[in-house]
Amino acid sequence: MTGAGEGRDPAGIGRFDVPQGPVAPAVEPARRNGHRPTAPFAPTPAAADEVDTAATDEPAGGPATDEPAGPATDGAPGGTEPAVPDRPGDHWDRKVANGLSFLRRRLSGDYEVDEFGFDPELTDAVFHPLLRLLYRDWFRTEVSGVEHVPVDGPALVVGNHSGTVALDALILSAALHDKHPARRYLRLLGADLVFRMPVVSEIARKTGGTVACNPDAERLLRGGDLVGVFPEGFKGVGKLYADRYKLQRFGRGGFVSAALRTGTPIVPVAIVGGEEIYPMLADIKPLARLLKLPYFPVTPTFPWLGPLGMVPLPSKWLIQFCPPIPTAHLTDSADDPLVVFNLADQVRETIQQTLHTLLERRPDPFGP
Repeated sequence: MTGAGEGRDPAGIGRFDVPQGPVAPAVEPARRNGHRPTAPFAPTPAAADEVDTAATDEPAGGPATDEPAGPATDGAPGGTEPAVPDRPGDHWDRKVANGLSFLRRRLSGDYEVDEFGFDPELTDAVFHPLLRLLYRDWFRTEVSGVEHVPVDGPALVVGNHSGTVALDALILSAALHDKHPARRYLRLLGADLVFRMPVVSEIARKTGGTVACNPDAERLLRGGDLVGVFPEGFKGVGKLYADRYKLQRFGRGGFVSAALRTGTPIVPVAIVGGEEIYPMLADIKPLARLLKLPYFPVTPTFPWLGPLGMVPLPSKWLIQFCPPIPTAHLTDSADDPLVVFNLADQVRETIQQTLHTLLERRPDPFGP
Protein backbone atom coordinates (compact mmCIF):
# COMPACT_ATOMS: atom_id res chain seq x y z
CA MET A 1 0.00 0.00 0.00
CA THR A 2 1.44 3.37 -0.93
CA GLY A 3 1.29 6.46 1.20
CA ALA A 4 -1.24 9.26 0.91
CA GLY A 5 1.23 11.38 -1.02
CA GLU A 6 1.94 8.59 -3.46
CA GLY A 7 -1.63 7.43 -4.00
CA ARG A 8 -2.38 9.91 -6.77
CA ASP A 9 -1.40 9.52 -10.33
CA PRO A 10 0.83 12.15 -11.94
CA ALA A 11 -2.12 13.84 -13.64
CA GLY A 12 -4.10 14.09 -10.46
CA ILE A 13 -7.03 12.16 -11.92
CA GLY A 14 -7.57 9.16 -9.61
CA ARG A 15 -6.06 6.99 -6.89
CA PHE A 16 -3.96 4.01 -7.99
CA ASP A 17 -4.78 2.22 -4.77
CA VAL A 18 -8.57 2.49 -5.18
CA PRO A 19 -10.21 -0.30 -7.17
CA GLN A 20 -11.89 1.21 -10.22
CA GLY A 21 -14.96 -0.22 -11.90
CA PRO A 22 -15.50 -0.51 -15.63
CA VAL A 23 -15.08 2.73 -17.52
CA ALA A 24 -18.34 4.15 -18.85
CA PRO A 25 -18.22 4.39 -22.61
CA ALA A 26 -17.91 7.95 -23.79
CA VAL A 27 -20.04 9.26 -26.62
CA GLU A 28 -18.16 8.85 -29.85
CA PRO A 29 -17.12 12.27 -31.13
CA ALA A 30 -18.16 13.27 -34.60
CA ARG A 31 -15.88 12.33 -37.50
CA ARG A 32 -14.38 15.18 -39.52
CA ASN A 33 -13.13 14.21 -42.99
CA GLY A 34 -12.21 10.75 -41.75
CA HIS A 35 -10.37 11.87 -38.51
CA ARG A 36 -11.83 11.26 -35.06
CA PRO A 37 -10.69 13.55 -32.19
CA THR A 38 -9.24 11.75 -29.17
CA ALA A 39 -11.99 11.19 -26.60
CA PRO A 40 -11.38 12.82 -23.19
CA PHE A 41 -10.79 10.51 -20.21
CA ALA A 42 -14.00 9.91 -18.20
CA PRO A 43 -13.32 9.04 -14.53
CA THR A 44 -15.39 6.30 -12.91
CA PRO A 45 -17.92 7.17 -10.17
CA ALA A 46 -15.64 5.57 -7.52
CA ALA A 47 -12.71 7.73 -8.52
CA ALA A 48 -14.71 10.89 -9.14
CA ASP A 49 -15.04 11.58 -5.39
CA GLU A 50 -11.29 11.61 -4.97
CA VAL A 51 -10.43 13.75 -7.99
CA ASP A 52 -8.16 16.58 -6.97
CA THR A 53 -10.17 19.68 -6.21
CA ALA A 54 -7.73 21.65 -8.31
CA ALA A 55 -8.94 19.73 -11.34
CA THR A 56 -12.61 20.53 -10.69
CA ASP A 57 -12.37 24.21 -9.74
CA GLU A 58 -14.68 26.42 -11.75
CA PRO A 59 -12.92 28.66 -14.20
CA ALA A 60 -12.87 32.32 -13.51
CA GLY A 61 -15.77 34.24 -14.89
CA GLY A 62 -18.57 31.71 -14.37
CA PRO A 63 -19.49 28.09 -13.85
CA ALA A 64 -18.40 25.33 -16.16
CA THR A 65 -20.85 24.34 -18.87
CA ASP A 66 -21.82 20.93 -20.23
CA GLU A 67 -20.59 21.73 -23.73
CA PRO A 68 -17.65 19.61 -24.84
CA ALA A 69 -14.32 21.28 -25.34
CA GLY A 70 -13.38 22.31 -28.84
CA PRO A 71 -10.88 20.32 -30.93
CA ALA A 72 -7.31 20.31 -29.72
CA THR A 73 -4.85 22.50 -31.51
CA ASP A 74 -1.18 22.13 -32.23
CA GLY A 75 0.89 22.35 -29.06
CA ALA A 76 -2.10 21.61 -26.78
CA PRO A 77 -1.34 19.62 -23.63
CA GLY A 78 -1.94 15.91 -23.92
CA GLY A 79 -0.57 15.63 -27.50
CA THR A 80 -3.99 15.01 -29.11
CA GLU A 81 -4.14 15.06 -32.88
CA PRO A 82 -5.79 18.21 -34.26
CA ALA A 83 -9.06 17.64 -36.12
CA VAL A 84 -9.14 18.45 -39.84
CA PRO A 85 -11.50 21.37 -40.51
CA ASP A 86 -14.47 20.80 -42.78
CA ARG A 87 -13.93 21.76 -46.40
CA PRO A 88 -16.23 21.84 -49.45
CA GLY A 89 -16.39 18.56 -51.34
CA ASP A 90 -13.73 18.18 -53.97
CA HIS A 91 -14.84 17.79 -57.62
CA TRP A 92 -12.65 14.77 -58.25
CA ASP A 93 -13.76 13.13 -54.98
CA ARG A 94 -17.32 13.23 -56.25
CA LYS A 95 -16.28 11.86 -59.63
CA VAL A 96 -14.45 8.94 -58.02
CA ALA A 97 -17.36 8.22 -55.69
CA ASN A 98 -19.85 8.29 -58.59
CA GLY A 99 -17.58 6.05 -60.65
CA LEU A 100 -17.27 3.48 -57.87
CA SER A 101 -21.02 3.55 -57.32
CA PHE A 102 -21.55 3.01 -61.06
CA LEU A 103 -19.17 0.03 -61.10
CA ARG A 104 -20.89 -1.49 -58.08
CA ARG A 105 -24.29 -1.28 -59.80
CA ARG A 106 -22.92 -2.74 -63.04
CA LEU A 107 -21.19 -5.65 -61.29
CA SER A 108 -24.22 -6.42 -59.12
CA GLY A 109 -26.65 -6.18 -62.05
CA ASP A 110 -28.60 -3.37 -60.41
CA TYR A 111 -29.62 -1.60 -63.63
CA GLU A 112 -32.46 -1.78 -66.14
CA VAL A 113 -32.72 -2.35 -69.89
CA ASP A 114 -35.82 -2.36 -72.03
CA GLU A 115 -37.07 -5.07 -74.35
CA PHE A 116 -34.71 -3.91 -77.11
CA GLY A 117 -31.65 -3.94 -74.85
CA PHE A 118 -31.43 -0.16 -74.40
CA ASP A 119 -29.37 0.77 -71.32
CA PRO A 120 -29.91 4.48 -70.45
CA GLU A 121 -27.45 4.48 -67.55
CA LEU A 122 -24.58 3.07 -69.62
CA THR A 123 -25.42 5.44 -72.47
CA ASP A 124 -25.31 8.50 -70.21
CA ALA A 125 -22.22 7.43 -68.28
CA VAL A 126 -20.00 6.05 -71.07
CA PHE A 127 -21.13 6.61 -74.66
CA HIS A 128 -22.56 10.12 -74.59
CA PRO A 129 -19.51 11.63 -72.83
CA LEU A 130 -17.27 10.20 -75.56
CA LEU A 131 -19.53 11.46 -78.34
CA ARG A 132 -19.77 14.82 -76.58
CA LEU A 133 -16.02 15.29 -76.98
CA LEU A 134 -16.40 14.67 -80.71
CA TYR A 135 -19.36 16.85 -81.53
CA ARG A 136 -18.46 19.75 -79.21
CA ASP A 137 -14.69 19.99 -79.40
CA TRP A 138 -13.57 18.13 -82.52
CA PHE A 139 -16.41 18.91 -84.94
CA ARG A 140 -17.51 22.21 -83.30
CA THR A 141 -21.12 21.28 -84.03
CA GLU A 142 -23.88 23.90 -84.21
CA VAL A 143 -27.42 22.61 -83.67
CA SER A 144 -30.54 24.56 -84.63
CA GLY A 145 -34.27 23.92 -84.86
CA VAL A 146 -34.45 21.62 -81.81
CA GLU A 147 -37.81 23.24 -80.99
CA HIS A 148 -39.27 21.29 -83.92
CA VAL A 149 -38.69 18.00 -82.08
CA PRO A 150 -41.69 17.20 -79.83
CA VAL A 151 -41.16 17.54 -76.09
CA ASP A 152 -43.03 14.28 -75.56
CA GLY A 153 -44.71 11.65 -77.67
CA PRO A 154 -43.41 9.87 -80.75
CA ALA A 155 -41.70 11.35 -83.79
CA LEU A 156 -39.75 9.93 -86.71
CA VAL A 157 -36.48 11.84 -87.27
CA VAL A 158 -35.25 11.36 -90.86
CA GLY A 159 -31.74 12.47 -91.84
CA ASN A 160 -29.19 12.33 -94.63
CA HIS A 161 -26.40 9.75 -94.37
CA SER A 162 -22.71 10.29 -95.22
CA GLY A 163 -19.14 10.01 -94.09
CA THR A 164 -17.83 6.52 -95.04
CA VAL A 165 -18.27 5.58 -91.36
CA ALA A 166 -21.74 6.35 -90.02
CA LEU A 167 -20.67 8.76 -87.29
CA ASP A 168 -23.48 11.14 -88.27
CA ALA A 169 -26.10 8.90 -86.66
CA LEU A 170 -24.20 8.75 -83.36
CA ILE A 171 -23.42 12.48 -83.33
CA LEU A 172 -27.08 13.27 -84.07
CA SER A 173 -28.31 11.13 -81.17
CA ALA A 174 -25.89 12.67 -78.66
CA ALA A 175 -26.45 16.26 -79.82
CA LEU A 176 -30.24 15.88 -79.73
CA HIS A 177 -30.13 14.45 -76.21
CA ASP A 178 -27.96 17.33 -74.96
CA LYS A 179 -29.77 20.17 -76.73
CA HIS A 180 -33.38 19.06 -76.31
CA PRO A 181 -35.11 20.59 -73.26
CA ALA A 182 -36.55 17.19 -72.31
CA ARG A 183 -33.18 15.39 -72.82
CA ARG A 184 -34.84 12.84 -75.11
CA TYR A 185 -33.11 9.75 -76.45
CA LEU A 186 -33.05 8.99 -80.17
CA ARG A 187 -33.65 5.30 -80.94
CA LEU A 188 -31.66 4.64 -84.10
CA LEU A 189 -32.61 2.09 -86.76
CA GLY A 190 -29.58 0.29 -88.22
CA ALA A 191 -28.86 -2.07 -91.10
CA ASP A 192 -28.61 -5.84 -90.61
CA LEU A 193 -24.81 -5.68 -90.99
CA VAL A 194 -24.56 -3.58 -87.82
CA PHE A 195 -26.23 -6.30 -85.77
CA ARG A 196 -24.14 -9.10 -87.24
CA MET A 197 -20.87 -7.62 -85.95
CA PRO A 198 -20.00 -8.95 -82.47
CA VAL A 199 -18.91 -5.81 -80.60
CA VAL A 200 -20.75 -3.23 -82.71
CA SER A 201 -24.02 -5.11 -82.23
CA GLU A 202 -23.76 -4.95 -78.43
CA ILE A 203 -22.93 -1.25 -78.48
CA ALA A 204 -25.82 -0.53 -80.85
CA ARG A 205 -28.28 -2.36 -78.62
CA LYS A 206 -27.02 -0.74 -75.42
CA THR A 207 -27.33 2.75 -76.91
CA GLY A 208 -30.92 2.19 -78.03
CA GLY A 209 -30.52 0.95 -81.61
CA THR A 210 -32.50 -1.80 -83.28
CA VAL A 211 -32.89 -3.37 -86.72
CA ALA A 212 -34.34 -1.12 -89.42
CA CYS A 213 -37.61 -2.96 -89.97
CA ASN A 214 -41.21 -1.76 -89.83
CA PRO A 215 -42.35 -3.94 -86.89
CA ASP A 216 -39.60 -2.63 -84.58
CA ALA A 217 -40.04 0.94 -85.76
CA GLU A 218 -43.81 0.85 -85.24
CA ARG A 219 -43.44 -0.70 -81.78
CA LEU A 220 -41.05 2.07 -80.71
CA LEU A 221 -43.31 4.77 -82.13
CA ARG A 222 -46.37 3.38 -80.40
CA GLY A 223 -44.36 3.42 -77.19
CA GLY A 224 -43.86 7.19 -77.54
CA ASP A 225 -40.15 7.13 -78.52
CA LEU A 226 -38.13 9.29 -80.88
CA VAL A 227 -36.96 7.06 -83.74
CA GLY A 228 -34.08 8.00 -86.04
CA VAL A 229 -33.79 6.62 -89.56
CA PHE A 230 -31.44 7.26 -92.51
CA PRO A 231 -33.27 6.04 -95.63
CA GLU A 232 -30.21 6.33 -97.91
CA GLY A 233 -28.55 3.44 -96.05
CA PHE A 234 -25.17 2.30 -97.35
CA LYS A 235 -25.72 4.19 -100.60
CA GLY A 236 -25.43 7.43 -98.65
CA VAL A 237 -22.55 6.40 -96.39
CA GLY A 238 -20.51 4.83 -99.17
CA LYS A 239 -20.80 7.48 -101.89
CA LEU A 240 -17.72 9.14 -103.30
CA TYR A 241 -16.58 12.57 -102.18
CA ALA A 242 -17.40 13.92 -105.66
CA ASP A 243 -21.08 13.18 -104.89
CA ARG A 244 -21.07 14.82 -101.45
CA TYR A 245 -24.34 16.26 -100.19
CA LYS A 246 -26.31 14.79 -103.09
CA LEU A 247 -29.04 12.70 -101.54
CA GLN A 248 -29.38 9.17 -102.85
CA ARG A 249 -32.66 7.36 -103.40
CA PHE A 250 -34.77 6.80 -100.28
CA GLY A 251 -35.59 3.18 -101.09
CA ARG A 252 -39.23 2.08 -101.03
CA GLY A 253 -40.29 4.52 -98.33
CA GLY A 254 -40.70 1.98 -95.55
CA PHE A 255 -40.10 4.67 -92.93
CA VAL A 256 -43.10 6.60 -94.29
CA SER A 257 -45.34 3.55 -93.91
CA ALA A 258 -44.30 3.17 -90.26
CA ALA A 259 -45.10 6.84 -89.62
CA LEU A 260 -48.46 6.62 -91.39
CA ARG A 261 -49.59 3.51 -89.51
CA THR A 262 -48.87 5.15 -86.17
CA GLY A 263 -49.91 8.70 -87.10
CA THR A 264 -46.45 9.93 -86.14
CA PRO A 265 -45.05 13.28 -87.37
CA ILE A 266 -41.91 13.16 -89.51
CA VAL A 267 -39.09 15.57 -88.57
CA PRO A 268 -36.54 15.99 -91.40
CA VAL A 269 -32.99 16.83 -90.29
CA ALA A 270 -30.06 18.00 -92.43
CA ILE A 271 -26.46 17.26 -91.38
CA VAL A 272 -23.52 19.11 -92.93
CA GLY A 273 -19.96 18.09 -92.04
CA GLY A 274 -20.06 14.32 -92.21
CA GLU A 275 -18.91 14.18 -95.83
CA GLU A 276 -15.48 15.64 -94.96
CA ILE A 277 -14.45 13.42 -92.03
CA TYR A 278 -13.38 10.53 -94.32
CA PRO A 279 -13.46 11.79 -97.93
CA MET A 280 -13.89 8.66 -100.04
CA LEU A 281 -11.76 8.91 -103.15
CA ALA A 282 -12.32 5.37 -104.44
CA ASP A 283 -14.12 2.13 -103.64
CA ILE A 284 -12.20 -1.15 -104.12
CA LYS A 285 -15.18 -3.37 -104.98
CA PRO A 286 -13.32 -6.74 -105.35
CA LEU A 287 -11.86 -6.32 -101.86
CA ALA A 288 -15.27 -5.33 -100.54
CA ARG A 289 -16.83 -8.51 -101.97
CA LEU A 290 -14.02 -10.61 -100.51
CA LEU A 291 -14.58 -9.13 -97.04
CA LYS A 292 -18.39 -9.18 -97.45
CA LEU A 293 -18.63 -5.43 -96.97
CA PRO A 294 -20.85 -3.00 -98.87
CA TYR A 295 -17.74 -1.02 -99.93
CA PHE A 296 -14.03 -0.74 -99.19
CA PRO A 297 -13.08 2.94 -98.98
CA VAL A 298 -9.89 4.66 -100.03
CA THR A 299 -9.46 8.05 -98.36
CA PRO A 300 -6.53 10.50 -98.12
CA THR A 301 -5.49 8.78 -94.86
CA PHE A 302 -6.82 5.20 -95.16
CA PRO A 303 -5.37 2.62 -95.69
CA TRP A 304 -2.08 4.50 -96.09
CA LEU A 305 -1.71 5.44 -92.43
CA GLY A 306 -3.10 2.21 -91.01
CA PRO A 307 -5.06 2.70 -87.75
CA LEU A 308 -4.24 6.42 -87.77
CA GLY A 309 -6.30 6.67 -90.93
CA MET A 310 -9.41 6.04 -88.83
CA VAL A 311 -9.04 9.39 -87.05
CA PRO A 312 -11.76 11.64 -88.54
CA LEU A 313 -10.78 14.98 -90.00
CA PRO A 314 -11.99 17.95 -87.89
CA SER A 315 -14.64 19.31 -90.22
CA LYS A 316 -17.17 21.93 -89.11
CA TRP A 317 -20.65 20.41 -88.52
CA LEU A 318 -24.07 22.05 -88.82
CA ILE A 319 -27.26 20.19 -87.83
CA GLN A 320 -30.68 21.66 -88.47
CA PHE A 321 -34.06 20.13 -87.58
CA CYS A 322 -36.85 21.12 -89.95
CA PRO A 323 -40.53 21.70 -89.10
CA PRO A 324 -42.42 18.41 -88.63
CA ILE A 325 -44.60 16.96 -91.37
CA PRO A 326 -47.90 15.68 -89.88
CA THR A 327 -49.22 12.26 -90.87
CA ALA A 328 -52.21 11.77 -88.53
CA HIS A 329 -54.66 12.63 -91.34
CA LEU A 330 -53.13 9.96 -93.63
CA THR A 331 -53.31 6.87 -91.41
CA ASP A 332 -55.76 5.18 -93.80
CA SER A 333 -53.27 5.55 -96.68
CA ALA A 334 -50.39 3.61 -95.14
CA ASP A 335 -50.62 0.95 -97.86
CA ASP A 336 -51.15 3.37 -100.75
CA PRO A 337 -47.87 3.43 -102.76
CA LEU A 338 -48.67 6.83 -104.30
CA VAL A 339 -49.14 8.49 -100.88
CA VAL A 340 -46.02 6.81 -99.50
CA PHE A 341 -43.78 7.84 -102.41
CA ASN A 342 -45.09 11.41 -102.47
CA LEU A 343 -44.46 11.84 -98.76
CA ALA A 344 -40.98 10.29 -99.07
CA ASP A 345 -40.16 12.73 -101.89
CA GLN A 346 -41.40 15.63 -99.77
CA VAL A 347 -39.07 14.62 -96.93
CA ARG A 348 -36.15 14.14 -99.33
CA GLU A 349 -36.64 17.55 -100.97
CA THR A 350 -36.89 19.25 -97.59
CA ILE A 351 -33.57 17.77 -96.49
CA GLN A 352 -31.86 18.55 -99.81
CA GLN A 353 -32.91 22.22 -99.77
CA THR A 354 -31.83 22.56 -96.15
CA LEU A 355 -28.42 21.09 -97.03
CA HIS A 356 -27.92 23.78 -99.68
CA THR A 357 -28.79 26.47 -97.14
CA LEU A 358 -26.39 25.10 -94.55
CA LEU A 359 -23.57 24.81 -97.09
CA GLU A 360 -23.96 28.49 -97.86
CA ARG A 361 -23.65 29.26 -94.15
CA ARG A 362 -20.50 27.14 -93.93
CA PRO A 363 -18.21 28.16 -96.80
CA ASP A 364 -15.08 26.61 -95.26
CA PRO A 365 -15.41 22.89 -94.33
CA PHE A 366 -12.62 23.22 -91.75
CA GLY A 367 -13.32 26.75 -90.58
CA PRO A 368 -14.12 27.84 -87.01
